[in-house]
Amino acid sequence: MRDRDELKRLGRETEYSSEYAPEVLESFENRHPGNDYFVKLNCPEFTTLCPITGQPDFGTITISYIPGDRLVESKSLKLYLFSFRNNGDFHEDVVNIIMKDLIKLMDPKYIEVWGKFMPRGGISIDPYANYGKKGTVWEEMAVKRLAEHDMYPEKIDNR
Repeated sequence: MRDRDELKRLGRETEYSSEYAPEVLESFENRHPGNDYFVKLNCPEFTTLCPITGQPDFGTITISYIPGDRLVESKSLKLYLFSFRNNGDFHEDVVNIIMKDLIKLMDPKYIEVWGKFMPRGGISIDPYANYGKKGTVWEEMAVKRLAEHDMYPEKIDNR
């Protein structure tokens, strides 16, 4: 299979980084570049550290994107998200860092990253960031989705 030589982590022994590690991210060729379609990835066990107190913050990270020529390989994404475990960043920073790293990796047509963090001190934080490729309809879509983001928030009964 042509992707086997390109992907370094899939099907091999897993090494977990104890520090933020964007270099573990891998991508593979989009076999349907003529189709516009969403890819949605959920990480319901995301953990990072508060940069001030060092206490763990738990949440769900949801990544949705419309691929261009490349897609993110899911095992490498898991290892990448795991690398935040001992990293201290505010929730808003984490969402933007993840989005920017994935843009650099894949150059998607459109991407959005939404963090839904468990409450600490009685407040939950749900940052959202998105991006549409400049000069395309996806740039316009990003503006619209950001403006309309969370207009109809879901019922929250688990936190």
